[in-house]
Amino acid sequence: MLSRLYGVLLPFFLSFLLAYLLDPLVDFVQNKCRVKFRGLSVTIVLLLFVGILTLSVYLLIPAIGREVQSAAVSVEQYFANFDADKYFTEAQQQKIHEMLDGLNLESVLSYPEVRDALKDLAPKIGGWITGGLSWLAELVVILIGLMYLIFLMIDFPKIRANWSSYVPAQYRDKVRVLVHDVDHNMNAYFRGQGLVALIVGILFAIGFCIIGMPMGIAMGLIIGLLNLVPYMQALGIPPCILLCLVQSAQTGRPVWVTLLCMALVFVVVQTLQDMVLTPKIMGKVTGMGPAAILLSLSIWGALFGVIGMIIALPLTTLGISYYKHYIVKHSHTD
Repeated sequence: MLSRLYGVLLPFFLSFLLAYLLDPLVDFVQNKCRVKFRGLSVTIVLLLFVGILTLSVYLLIPAIGREVQSAAVSVEQYFANFDADKYFTEAQQQKIHEMLDGLNLESVLSYPEVRDALKDLAPKIGGWITGGLSWLAELVVILIGLMYLIFLMIDFPKIRANWSSYVPAQYRDKVRVLVHDVDHNMNAYFRGQGLVALIVGILFAIGFCIIGMPMGIAMGLIIGLLNLVPYMQALGIPPCILLCLVQSAQTGRPVWVTLLCMALVFVVVQTLQDMVLTPKIMGKVTGMGPAAILLSLSIWGALFGVIGMIIALPLTTLGISYYKHYIVKHSHTD
């Protein structure tokens, strides 16, 4: 059932998670700023949230656009001035020419396997073209998610006050303790991990700008965003390698020098994250080693996809805590 309803439940879950994270800010605006109506507080918070995102994009897009344009020009110049003598011997160049000259496209297309592959590919290309029209459906999903978010943020005080009434009386106290611990773990984890990801993204952006990597600001912020899920910043390494090749073509520096500079940035930032940021900010929120963290991410990710990876660590920490408290402790008592 969850698999069948995944596409419907995902916008609701994301909206609930975002409403949960923004709820303290709504309470602050309503109570500290003495805003009488909850709906007005929600509107102020949403406008503030959207305004910050819009301002960030407005400030970053021109710089990123200039970097992309510069990188494109560098790649074009590199291939225009490409000298095969630097990379291939005369014998190798001769073999390449012979191979290309002897390539008969008509004979290649005459193979049954190639024809069958092209026949299978044609409908897929048509599907990809028509699939581009699905943006309208995606827009509808976004609007539905926004409606979920507004309604949930308005009703969050009622949800907090009344959720326990739906739990049978004999289990109510235990469930209250469980929900309180989930709330504490989720708050601590998301606040800490969000701050770590922001600092790491800024550090990567600064490091990439220092070594002159094209699109350094954008790449640094993307790696910081990936860092919301621990160890996911490793996915940023392949595009960074490509950007290092572009930098080498742009500046004329040896490729190994640009790759070494990139590796140095990763090592320095990762060391600061593991030795300073995570211990100071996260404290003992997770209490798990790297192997346990990767296993947790793998299991929850396999069960619930990206959402599972986002909530994996706080829920796993909670599960370990309750296992030690209710199973290990009780078994020792018995």
